[in-house]
Amino acid sequence: MKQLTLNINDNKFHAFLEFIKTLDYVEVPEANKRSLTELQNSLNQIKMMKEGKIEKQSVNDFLNEL
Repeated sequence: MKQLTLNINDNKFHAFLEFIKTLDYVEVPEANKRSLTELQNSLNQIKMMKEGKIEKQSVNDFLNEL
């Protein structure tokens, strides 16, 4: 089996993932789907922080969550 790495626009990621799941010759393991979605959400949050759309969390608050 071959692997392929793609760069997908944030706003099209979910639609693309849903599309490739419909293809019988493409395998998207269940754990990877969830990981990819979580990673995409994290990247979206970072982008929004950089754009000033959401507040950044302080280091102390982050460490307290752990």
